[in-house]
Amino acid sequence: MLWYILKLLILLPIIGGMIWGSLKLAQRMQDRMGGPQRGTKAVRIVETTMLSPTMRLCVLEFHGREILVSTSRHGLTRLAEAPARVIEEDAA
Repeated sequence: MLWYILKLLILLPIIGGMIWGSLKLAQRMQDRMGGPQRGTKAVRIVETTMLSPTMRLCVLEFHGREILVSTSRHGLTRLAEAPARVIEEDAA
């Protein structure tokens, strides 16, 4: 029983460190490989709705326009386009 607890006390921090390290490495590789940059996005996802496991509707905001697209395994299809809505915040 003592041997089991000793192994647990040694291996648990090692496993936790490996998990933390792999998350940090994945984050660093995503930044290098052209992942989403902080604050420099030209396209913003406003809303998404899942229609089926393979299809989804998305509203994207791009240069003051809202674009409704359908996404599937086969790609994106633009369905509609409209001016971006102005969101008024209550001054409470």
